[in-house]
Amino acid sequence: MADEAKAKGNAAFSAGRFEEAARHFTDAIALAPDNHVLYSNRSAALASLHRYSDALADAQKTVDLKPDWAKGYSRLGAAHLGLGDAASAVAAYEKGLELDPSNEGLKAGLQDAKKAAAAPPRRGSSGPDAIGQMFQGPELWSKIASDPSTRAYLNEPDFMHMMREVQRNPSSISMYLSDPRMMQVLSLMLNVKIQRPEASEPSQSTPPPPKQQQQQQTPPSETKARDVEPEPEAEPMDLTDEEKDRKQTKAAAQKEKELGNAAYKKKDFEVAIQHYTKALELDDEDISYLTNRAAVYIEMGKYDECIKDCDKAVERGRELRADFKMISRALTRKGTALVKLAKTSKDFDIAIETFQKALTEHRNPDTLKKLNEAEKAKKELEQQEYYDPKLADEEREKGNEFFKEQKYPEAIKHYTEALKRNPKDPRVYSNRAACYTKLGAMPEGLKDAEKCLELDPTFTKGYTRKGAIQFFMKEYDKAVETYQAGLKHDPNNQELLDGVKRCVEQINKANRGEISQDELQERQNKAMQDPEIQNILTDPIMRQVLIDFQENPSAAQEHLKNPGVMQKIQKLVSAGIVQMR
Repeated sequence: MADEAKAKGNAAFSAGRFEEAARHFTDAIALAPDNHVLYSNRSAALASLHRYSDALADAQKTVDLKPDWAKGYSRLGAAHLGLGDAASAVAAYEKGLELDPSNEGLKAGLQDAKKAAAAPPRRGSSGPDAIGQMFQGPELWSKIASDPSTRAYLNEPDFMHMMREVQRNPSSISMYLSDPRMMQVLSLMLNVKIQRPEASEPSQSTPPPPKQQQQQQTPPSETKARDVEPEPEAEPMDLTDEEKDRKQTKAAAQKEKELGNAAYKKKDFEVAIQHYTKALELDDEDISYLTNRAAVYIEMGKYDECIKDCDKAVERGRELRADFKMISRALTRKGTALVKLAKTSKDFDIAIETFQKALTEHRNPDTLKKLNEAEKAKKELEQQEYYDPKLADEEREKGNEFFKEQKYPEAIKHYTEALKRNPKDPRVYSNRAACYTKLGAMPEGLKDAEKCLELDPTFTKGYTRKGAIQFFMKEYDKAVETYQAGLKHDPNNQELLDGVKRCVEQINKANRGEISQDELQERQNKAMQDPEIQNILTDPIMRQVLIDFQENPSAAQEHLKNPGVMQKIQKLVSAGIVQMR
């Protein structure tokens, strides 16, 4: 269940739904409180929401649980940096790099932290803390709500997160001064008009124009400062013969790649392999030729060749400092090939680990989907490997012996093992339901009884088990329905007939007023939680019928001629909601 919540959190994070992601990771942590990865993931989600104080707490928990895991220090550094503590961020990133010196994410984070640490402090006698104090008073929200220029901000979740972060940590206001909404609120609080420079950064809530998006996607090593006016195009420099040859070779390699892509689309895989191989011979500094060839090998069923190409792509990509997305793509394709080759659960473990590595490089929804599918396939294979009907019968017999000796916990243990060996045996679910009933664990017993009937709707014993549990839970109306359903398959079964009789007696006691007010109230409270009862009571027609029973008996008798109405009235009577005297 923790893995399921984690997967939901990862998917929400990939889609940019950080609040939802944090909730799913919180659910997963409740189920697996010692899993360091869950705290790391929630820290990333909280940092994306600018809740850096909470992100820091999760990051610290991550490194406490797993002090030798480099990524934990990446989370710790990001949280410190978000809170404006550049010195602590530098220390965290440096600690992470001691564990993983080649980690590009840690290197980039350290560079940002050092820049922040070296930046001159803001001038002014008040300082960011003093300015931030203005946001502490209750008049903040009333001023924002009453001003037409800021009122709409209250409906923007990221704005609310930003304001709460400043309220929690006044010094963090300096991080948000590039947001025009913050400047507008600051202008409102200071009662002055603040002129913003034209070249300031856009807020995170405002999508950048297409040209700016392209600049943001440019790798840091290629990013250059640009003047407002475009620079004149430089005159082409004379290339050396060696540079000309290299340029021509790369162009030829790209041409081979395009031919390979075209052949791949036509499913002419042998030709595609030839072109990608030729491209690789011409230029070994572009790992896309390897990953493309690996994709073709998957289509051809040559999984070992695919894995070799993916390993080469990862190794060469590390040497060339290739884009993380390319490394992730190679690992994802390797994982796909490993799944195709997997024959045992241990084989799936290797594939799962490969997909997880791919996700650490780049969180791609397709990779996450493949990871979830691999984990599901592993679980199914484990069940198949463990499946043994003969051993299941032996465990069931052992459970029966303990049941006869009234050693119900021991019996449950053997019945559970029998179900692992053969999860399709309805008898074992029925027997374990009986054990749970003896121990007073009614919800668990009811679940087993329902599973028994799901596997075999004609298994009479399943109906007696389920009906008995519902009777003990004082859900007499439901128990009657269960017993009657069983009688359709075995009309002369005495246990089922006796069960109906006992339920009718209890229902009639309520109608005759022979039960205490507390017991009646308890039955009615349980019944009101039943969706079917709720639907009946909110039905306008049924509400009128109930009013007529109290105020116009003759009209009520007419209603009872309708079989549908009569059935619903009987349902209310059986549940104790309506009493017929």
